[in-house]
Amino acid sequence: MALLGNSSEMVNNGSSPGEEGTVIGKTGLGGNTSDGKIFVTENNNVGDLSYSGEYTKPPTEEESGTARNDAGKATTNNKITAPHYHSQLKKMPNSFYGGCDIFDGRWVRDDSKPYYPAGSCPYIDRDFDCHLNGRRDDDYLKWRWQPNGCDIPSLNATDFLERLRGKKLIFVGDSLNRNMWESMVCILRHSVKDKKRVYEISGRMEFKKKGFYAFRFEDYNCSVDFVNAPFLVQESSFKGRNGTFETLRLDEMDKSTTTFHDADIIVFNTGHWWTHEKTSRGEYYYQEGNYVHPRLKVLKAYTKALTTWARWVDKNINSNMTQVFFRGYSITHFKGGQWNSGGQCHKEVEPIFNEAFIRKYPSKMRALEPVLQMMRTPVTYLNVSRLTDYRKDGHPSIYRKEYKTVEEKIAAVHSQDCSHWCLPGVPDTWNELLYASLLQIGRGSWGS
Repeated sequence: MALLGNSSEMVNNGSSPGEEGTVIGKTGLGGNTSDGKIFVTENNNVGDLSYSGEYTKPPTEEESGTARNDAGKATTNNKITAPHYHSQLKKMPNSFYGGCDIFDGRWVRDDSKPYYPAGSCPYIDRDFDCHLNGRRDDDYLKWRWQPNGCDIPSLNATDFLERLRGKKLIFVGDSLNRNMWESMVCILRHSVKDKKRVYEISGRMEFKKKGFYAFRFEDYNCSVDFVNAPFLVQESSFKGRNGTFETLRLDEMDKSTTTFHDADIIVFNTGHWWTHEKTSRGEYYYQEGNYVHPRLKVLKAYTKALTTWARWVDKNINSNMTQVFFRGYSITHFKGGQWNSGGQCHKEVEPIFNEAFIRKYPSKMRALEPVLQMMRTPVTYLNVSRLTDYRKDGHPSIYRKEYKTVEEKIAAVHSQDCSHWCLPGVPDTWNELLYASLLQIGRGSWGS
């Protein structure tokens, strides 16, 4: 966890030791100096420099990494020269976990995992239910995240529900946050004796569909919801001389905001849809006001969208009522191609143990951090990038559905999912870290 102090200070945009898991305090962004540093002052110039969308110099193409892995400069054998998970955010003085960074650690073998048996939760999307889809090796389930220098509690589902009594927890973002939401629903549901007291009150089963999804835990008068908003900003359309075409409004939040502005806990994410392929290669796709950019780089558009999100949070979220989290970028593990070009991960059966194979800190997260720094609203940063980078073994790969013919099985090898995660699996750890962070912050029902 980290907190920017209220006194003026200089925060360098360059490399510094990683301090992940962050609470961003009420500080403002004064501007950039000539040496590329961010000058942070006590004032927050909302609507001026703070929301100009130009907080930091975008990483170069070399810094951003190759198109193959979207993070880190790789050689032909996918090995990088050294790990570079650098965060410019300072660690918050906090003795709850002995002052250690709970996002800096390693995976250790633990046969007591997972939190719920594979195949036991009916609310997992078929695309994530690797066990149901035929994956028989279960070693990927038997790993626990161990922070360096401290221990964190296992997620006590009964305790979580008791603290959530009468409240609403919402995950907002793309299908990776749906991964995390389904994990949380299954963890909490497993602790409830009468499963009929846990039921869906809104939603659809297909994870790629738009919508609002909610599960109610009747005995605790609480709900755990998911809002599908992959960009966080509004997908729209624009009428031009040659007809109507789809655009992305970088200056407007997704229309779903009415469903989550009053939540008690919100976990945001965005990232995986910000690719050239999914944004028309940046050509006549990004819109601000009545202006459609002829061409705009993905990382710059992403930063503008985060700026819009930050402005909305500062204007609409009452931090005395709502705790805000932002979950960091989840690393993909396509080998030999990308998601749309035959990338594979189905032969991976254990985590990465050699840090020499860990990639550089994702450019999307380096773009996010300055935006978080200038916000008035405290935002807890769940920096899961490094811990996911180790877990090349945890993706659905070919186990996305049940294949009925040999031809379907052969075709599946060339259409693998190395972005999302099997459930049970890695997202259970994200929720474990969310639980640990809520206890560490200690606000309201989480303070006793």
